[in-house]
This record gives sequence, C-alpha cells and structure tokens, in this order.
Amino acid sequence: MNSFRTSSNRAWSLILAGGDGERLRPLIEQWLGCHRPKQYCAFIGTRSMLQHTLDRADRLTAPARRVMVCAREYRHEALVQLIGRPPGTLILQPAKRGTLAGIFLLLMYVRASDPEGTVVIFPSDHFIYPEDGFLAVMQRAIWTAEWLADRVVLLGASPNSPEVEYGWIRPGLPLDRTVGQGVRAIHAFMEKPSLTEAYSAWNAGALWNTMIMVAKARAIWRLGWRCVPELMPMFERIAAVIGSPQQKAVIDAVYQAMPARDFSSDVLQKVPDQLAVIELNNVIWSDWGKADRIVETLRRIGKQPAFPLEFVVDDSDAGGTGRELMAHHKASP
Repeated sequence: MNSFRTSSNRAWSLILAGGDGERLRPLIEQWLGCHRPKQYCAFIGTRSMLQHTLDRADRLTAPARRVMVCAREYRHEALVQLIGRPPGTLILQPAKRGTLAGIFLLLMYVRASDPEGTVVIFPSDHFIYPEDGFLAVMQRAIWTAEWLADRVVLLGASPNSPEVEYGWIRPGLPLDRTVGQGVRAIHAFMEKPSLTEAYSAWNAGALWNTMIMVAKARAIWRLGWRCVPELMPMFERIAAVIGSPQQKAVIDAVYQAMPARDFSSDVLQKVPDQLAVIELNNVIWSDWGKADRIVETLRRIGKQPAFPLEFVVDDSDAGGTGRELMAHHKASP
C-alpha cells in the first residue's frame, strides 16, 4: 500500500469516533440484533468504517501521531478494532458533548506534544472512494494549511442535490494560481440550511462541507477563543493536567458542566474569513447517516451492502436528502 505521508514532521491525524449512530440505529439493530455506532460496522467487506478511516490516516501521517476520541461506553469496541495496529493515542470522553468538544479534546493532546503541529481531522463514519485520489487531495490540503497558517482548510464536495443535512460552503476568490484543485477563500459557510436556502446555495455554485479539514493546531485554538470564549477556560483547565494523574478526574468534572456544541455551527459558520476550501474532485464521498445513502453509494461502484436490502426503508425526500453524492470535477464527462 502506497504512503502519502507528508514531508512535514508536523502532521497529526485526529480521528472523531465519538458518535453514537442514532440515525442508523433501526437498521443496525435489525441487522445485528443489537445497537452499534455505525463507525464500528462493516457495511461492505471486512473492515469497519473506523478501520477504513484509520488506514487512510496511517497512510497520510505516522501512526504514532494519530489521536482518536471515542465514547467511554464504546471503549471495548474501539480497542478491538485497534488490535494489530501500530500504537496511537485513544482518548475516552465521559459524555457526548458534540463535535466541538471532541475536536478540542484531541487538540489538547497535540498541543501538549507539538504546539506548532498541523492537524488533519477525519470523521470516522464517511465513505470515500477511491483512496489514492482522496489522499492526494489531503496531501495538498496539508501543504496549504502550512502555507496559510492562520486558516482552516476544508474539503468541499460538488453537490448533486439541495441537501439540508450538510453544511454548505460558498467559495470566494482564489488564494493561489493552481489550475484544478485550487485553493479558494470562503465567502460564506452555512450549516444545515432550510430547503429554500439549500436550493439557493446549490444554484449559486456552493459546495458541501465534508467536515474533513486541516489546520495548524494553534489556529483552531485561537478560533475557539474568538467563537466560544465561554468554553475555552474549561478546555484550558483540562489542558493543564494532560498526562497527569488528575487528568481523568478533571475531564469528568469539566464534561459534567460543559454544554454540547457543534464545531460547524459554533465555529466554522462564524469565521468564513479564517477558512479556505479545496474541492474534492473525482472521488465518491458520502456521510452514511441513512440506509438508502449506503445502498446508492455502493450501487455506484457495483457493490452490495453486507446487510439485507429488505431492511432498508427509503427515507429520501423531495429535497434530495438521503442521497449520496459523487464529488467530481464539473467539467468531467
């Protein structure tokens, strides 16, 4: 397997595996006879979505610089799926507090070891194909984040419907002169719009936010102080005890008082001037939050899902939600 590891020694992979998979609970319980968050499920082949994500991350950055967060209640599931892999760091959250808390908890570990590090943030429950095309774009995103050190670089995907469950990115002016996978500023960012807003964004040439992003760790930390200053003292309190005997007790205490926040809504949407976007071309990408998305995505590549098709209820609507996307160059045939 080819490696795409960056020449920079500052790159870390941050794996978000803290979700509980409620949207797919009916399918998974009927299929497996019990509930399991979707990132721990193998919907095709023998590898789970998490294992696919870990494989991508380890091709891009050194496994020793991989940090993953998951819910404490699913510690056993996570450890089983890490068997046989080079060691990384697994961080357990005592409670579900949204993507913002998960990202900042991972950042604390990176900042404690490498304050100038560059972080690549991977959700663990997305389908991506083919791997090489995706990783080539990610390599470019790492270089871009090290060049535009004050910005968060997002991967945007070309939409095929006015999806209301995703974030939308309105690209702005080019930030470089590259033809093809160029880097652009972001004019506006809109998280989970109404159907009318989604149609407007689609017609205006906006992209879907994949929630895959690259940035300097310090850049995201500064955005936290800009966007959610009321939460940052909580994160600083944890950061002060990272690696000490008090770490678990402090995390437990802070999480009891911490409100749930979404990184896209509470940070990205507020700071379009601090973002950049690279379009993910010629790669199939889908957030597998619905069963019919899984079936349609696999149909595109001529595969059948591991679960029986009779378990699938068509939950798409007139707005196109429930469909997967094919992220492709607009000029492609």
